[in-house]
Amino acid sequence: MAEQPTYYITTPIYYPSGRLHIGNSYTTVACDAEARFKRLSGFDVFFLTGTDEHGLKIEQKAEKLGKDPQTYVDEMAAGIKELWQKLEITNDKFIRTTDGYHEATVQKIFQQLLDQGDIYKGEYVGWYSVDDEEYFTESQLKEVFKDENGQVTGGIAPSGHEVQLVKEESYFFKMSKYADWLMDYYKAHPDFIQPESRMNEMVKNFLEPGLEDLAVTRTSFNWGVKVPNDPKHVVYVWIDALSNYITALGYGSDDDSLFKKYWPADVHMVGKEIVRFHTIYWPIMLHALGLPLPKHVIGHGWLTMKDGKMSKSKGNVVYPETLIDRYGLDATRYYLLRAMPFGNDGVFSPEDFVEKVNYDLANDLGNLLNRTVAMVNKYQAGKLVGQPGATTDFDADLEQVAQDVLVEYRELMDQTRFADALSAIWKLIARANKYIDETEPWVLAKDEQQAPVLSDVLTHLAKSLRMIAAMLQPIMPTAPKEILGQLGLAKEAISLSDLSFDDFPAEVVVVEKGTPIFPRRDIQEEVDFIKSKMSANEKQKGRKAMEAAKTASVDPVKAEIQFDDFDKVDLRVGLIKEAGKVKGADKLLKFTLDDGMGGRQILSGIAKWYPVPEELVGKKVVFVANLAPRKLRGEISQGMLLSSELNGQVQLVLVPDSLEVGSTVC
Repeated sequence: MAEQPTYYITTPIYYPSGRLHIGNSYTTVACDAEARFKRLSGFDVFFLTGTDEHGLKIEQKAEKLGKDPQTYVDEMAAGIKELWQKLEITNDKFIRTTDGYHEATVQKIFQQLLDQGDIYKGEYVGWYSVDDEEYFTESQLKEVFKDENGQVTGGIAPSGHEVQLVKEESYFFKMSKYADWLMDYYKAHPDFIQPESRMNEMVKNFLEPGLEDLAVTRTSFNWGVKVPNDPKHVVYVWIDALSNYITALGYGSDDDSLFKKYWPADVHMVGKEIVRFHTIYWPIMLHALGLPLPKHVIGHGWLTMKDGKMSKSKGNVVYPETLIDRYGLDATRYYLLRAMPFGNDGVFSPEDFVEKVNYDLANDLGNLLNRTVAMVNKYQAGKLVGQPGATTDFDADLEQVAQDVLVEYRELMDQTRFADALSAIWKLIARANKYIDETEPWVLAKDEQQAPVLSDVLTHLAKSLRMIAAMLQPIMPTAPKEILGQLGLAKEAISLSDLSFDDFPAEVVVVEKGTPIFPRRDIQEEVDFIKSKMSANEKQKGRKAMEAAKTASVDPVKAEIQFDDFDKVDLRVGLIKEAGKVKGADKLLKFTLDDGMGGRQILSGIAKWYPVPEELVGKKVVFVANLAPRKLRGEISQGMLLSSELNGQVQLVLVPDSLEVGSTVC
């Protein structure tokens, strides 16, 4: 038997300074989905996650709570592990930077870099953000504070956190020594950083201006790994934290068998805010140690709210436990991976979440299963035959779509493009639902001579559902098993390496009565519930929100029109491909749409409500297709986007991804 190919994937290690919300959880769920996919595809997978537990911020947080730092991080790490269990994360190891083996190897790494001249002692003077665990030059600050004499007294980091002046003895890493090498490496490995835009950011913002040497120790706090032979110095976060990816595998220890087996990592998945550290500092460190670099670093966007990043102070935080307890794990994981387009930020809203549960899961997938099981029971006494002796004119197309979707799905999952992979699966779901309408089983059932054809139709639906369940396995831990169980199939895992449409038992018996795997929800009730949970003061604010909704001022209904008037309006589904501001126009946004007819441009005066219009890319909207073109600020607008308005708040009307581009809205 051939040896399994290996696959090593990592999350960043999380800083345990507070409770993790759904935005924080995205990375781990994404890595878990990829790890599950690779295992089902025949790979020997090692999946690492963990916590980054040293630093001034932890020291201060523990002191504030009246605890020693170790007790504090022990409690926080236990909470994160509990959350990962609730999300059914299948990590192979959970590393903590307070683990003794990790600290010992960090000291070895530091000493090696010092001995070979890559680290030297000097003095650091500059601006430091405790919250970011990061140093900044004056030019890098978002805002600078000055006294009456024009002297800089402080400032604000790009993150929004305040900085303080730090002057202390420090060890420095000679990053500048390796800048040219790193630039050459980028050129030779253009897919090292994904998406490509992240690499461009690194080159333009850090390499081309000139890479500065990096302060790698601190003397102003004690909670961290001590520098060998100079214990007043603590190894600063990035050598300590980044080394976890190799120390977890036993690098520098007496048993480095896992390191030899799995390194280099196939994927480091991180949030875009820490791409710099993983694609500049970490590669240079590895190169200086004589080690190969990870194959890919994927810097994903943020899951934000309409009013920006999730923040406790804003009262817009959503915790995964809230969604799991009410809507189930599968719905929560599905939403997280569906809402984040590759390379861009995703935008969470209670409305979007509930709509995806209702339309994608309950309507599209759930109804397909319910209808299939019900028809098998009604028309064939619950029995399915694997190879019926008849065909329909629609079989070949359904089978081809299934095959095409499988190919597309594998490619996209290999690229960690989860939202696109789910869209591919939903193509098969949509095609199977259409197949029901085309074949009309209820009509076939009326003619006994059509019994073989009816059997063929129902088997094709069951085979489609089996493939759908198989492809959903990395995303949803429970629903695929429920789908298989209701179809009378074994609930065991299905290999994705040899998945086939016709791989089906000779005969099966479905359950006597199917049950909805994703019940429909009352939209307003669930939106109110989620909003009520979106802050520290959640109950009070939630009640206020619900009361405001009750007393909202609704515009009066306009004068009646005849049906013929309405029928003149051609409403279609479009996909936003590009979105941006119109130069010189504060109110206008410019959208490029895939309209199913060659594409078009539409201008809309909604800039006030969408300050970051790029976040709308990948969303499906409704537009007026037959509105006469008009010119605004030198740009042509070929239609109108549908929006809702209440109390001066405007929101684009978004539609489920299952709706086909170019389809008519009626």
